[in-house]
Amino acid sequence: QVQLVESGGGLVQPGGSLRLSCAASVSIFAIRGMHWYRQAPGKQRELVATITSGGITNYEDSVKGRFTISRDNAKNMVYLQMNSLKPEDTAVYYCYADIGYWGQGTQVTVSS
Repeated sequence: QVQLVESGGGLVQPGGSLRLSCAASVSIFAIRGMHWYRQAPGKQRELVATITSGGITNYEDSVKGRFTISRDNAKNMVYLQMNSLKPEDTAVYYCYADIGYWGQGTQVTVSS
């Protein structure tokens, strides 16, 4: 059983920053794709960022230039650095490993 545990969410003002972390209970070295998704109230879950085992990254258009995904295979960690946050970034953020496992989510609220 693989466990993914997200942390780092919270309340932040517009323009602020947060760093989300995803801790995996197994080695992520061989997991091809690690992803961050988000789900806002009343909306479908959407893919925000992806990082491959080779370090290739991809981002949803609305977060390009503001969010950065990274992974530390030695620590079995995946991160999402979020800068210049906007109210529309408010959502529950989920870590997903493309071997079929989700984390429980962490709430991000951007509000003044």
